[in-house]
Amino acid sequence: MDPIAGVYESTTEPKGKAGEGRCCGCKFGRLGWQRLLLKAAQALLSFLAFILEEIVESCTLCGGLYFFEFISFTATFLSVMILTVYHTSLYEKIEEKRVPKLDFRITTLVGIVFLIASIVFAATNDKSSVETVAIVFGFLASMVFLADGIQMFMETRKRKESKSKNVSNTENGVENQPLKNQT
Repeated sequence: MDPIAGVYESTTEPKGKAGEGRCCGCKFGRLGWQRLLLKAAQALLSFLAFILEEIVESCTLCGGLYFFEFISFTATFLSVMILTVYHTSLYEKIEEKRVPKLDFRITTLVGIVFLIASIVFAATNDKSSVETVAIVFGFLASMVFLADGIQMFMETRKRKESKSKNVSNTENGVENQPLKNQT
C-alpha cells in the first residue's frame, strides 16, 4: 500500500451521509422514517388486497375483480421495486434527481388507478366478506399511495420556495457588491 495514500484517505474516500446506515449491502436513510413507513404500508396493504382478492372463489361480474387483481399486484410490485431502488446501489446507478421524480409519478398514478379499481370492484362484487375486506384494503392502499404522493408534492414545493428565497437573498448580498477602491 502506498504510504502517501493513507494521508489523503480521510478526505478522498466517499463517506455515507449522516443517518445513512449500511446492512447487507443496503443503505438506509435515503427515505425519512415517515416516508419509509408510508412505502412499507403501500407494499403491505396492496399485497393484502391482492391476497384477499385471490381467495375469492366465484364472481358474477368478474371484470372488476380482474381489474382489481391486476392493479393490486402491480401496486405491490411497484412499491417493492421503489423500496429496492431507494435501499440498494441502484439509487446511485439511476440519476439521483430522477428517482424522486419517478417515485412521485409512480406513486401518484398507482394511487389514482388503485382508487378507481377499488371503486369498480366495490360496484361489481358479489358482497362476500372476502371481497369486502379486499375492497377495504384496496381503498386503504390507494389512500396511502395518494397521501405519499401529496407529501412528495408538498416537499418539492417547499424546496422550490426556499430555493427561490435563497436566490433572491444572495443577489443583494455583500459578496455581490463591487469592491471599494482602497486608495
